[in-house]
Amino acid sequence: MRLVLLVGPTILLVFAASFVLAWTFDRRRRHLLVFGASCLLFCLGTLSQILQIPPGAGPNAVVSAFIYTASVLAFTEGLLARTGKRTSLAEKAAITLLIVGGIAYFYYVDRDLLVRIYILNFGYGLICLATAWRLRDMRKGRLTERVLFWTLLAFALHFFPRTILTVGVAAPDPAQFGLSPFWLALQFSLAVLGVALALALLAVTVGDVIEDLRRTGNLDPLTGILNRRGFEEGAAQRLADRHSHPLCLVIADIDRFKNINDTLGHPAGDEVLRTFAALVRRAMRRGDLSARFGGEEFVLLLSGCDAEGAAAFAERLRASVSEARFGSLPDGWQVTASFGLAEARAGESLGQLVARADAALYAAKRAGRNRVRRHGAIPA
Repeated sequence: MRLVLLVGPTILLVFAASFVLAWTFDRRRRHLLVFGASCLLFCLGTLSQILQIPPGAGPNAVVSAFIYTASVLAFTEGLLARTGKRTSLAEKAAITLLIVGGIAYFYYVDRDLLVRIYILNFGYGLICLATAWRLRDMRKGRLTERVLFWTLLAFALHFFPRTILTVGVAAPDPAQFGLSPFWLALQFSLAVLGVALALALLAVTVGDVIEDLRRTGNLDPLTGILNRRGFEEGAAQRLADRHSHPLCLVIADIDRFKNINDTLGHPAGDEVLRTFAALVRRAMRRGDLSARFGGEEFVLLLSGCDAEGAAAFAERLRASVSEARFGSLPDGWQVTASFGLAEARAGESLGQLVARADAALYAAKRAGRNRVRRHGAIPA
């Protein structure tokens, strides 16, 4: 029977090694290391109870409760860290004190095994439920994220009916605790749902890697903003979803950029492109798109913005470019840019919108550069 009880810890060790191995391939994903630590801690907690280390019911109950609590908190912290959220150190300390302190109290002061069982199981269920609530946006994410969310929710909820059904109001015999229905059901449910949860985590990790590769493939390596392919993917989606909301495309072109490259060299030109892209990023609002189309040409898609608003936006950006200090250029050199814009029409394709904005850009160039032109507007 003891060999059967060791199946769970063995599975946990395998998953701990898997998460650590995954982390070695991409060390930016530190939450994978936290997941590995969580699996290892839960394995140690289980072994602590099975092997009675440390010996003695009281010390074993307190030590195993501490290890289990650290494992659950590490697991939920890893989930939160993946999405940029976290639990404060004070919160984690308070939770640990409540659970471990409760276990110690109901052993050394008011000995009650039933209450200790409920403290551990309901406590961990509530921790996981709170985490699921904070991560509820995953319900609308990728398929792997949705699977992870619902698996997490099932894992959190299972603590309550399983405990009530296998324990009820009568604690198991301490001498036969390892063979009690509660303990066997606990090991079985954790093996099934724990494995499902670990597999869902690994699936999400693979999805995260694929998404990062796709996102990296859509970025311009020099400036860090979208490249043409990435822009076209995002812009096509916004055009399809815009309905009655206005949408404007702005094309910006750095004036006389070839002269910078020819006179000062390509490193100076690259620095100008990076600085220009930084100015663009600073000007963009949440939900807008910006990209380097190639060479010194940049495109910006402004959501919920009509032609008049886009013209004011482009004018502010034009002024910030002409006033900016480009560190790669000698004193006396000034960088300017010309802008053309067009407001999207009903049923218009991205290519047609780009062509109209491009025509406005050439009008700005012909008018003397360092200015903004709107497609269809009569020049002042």
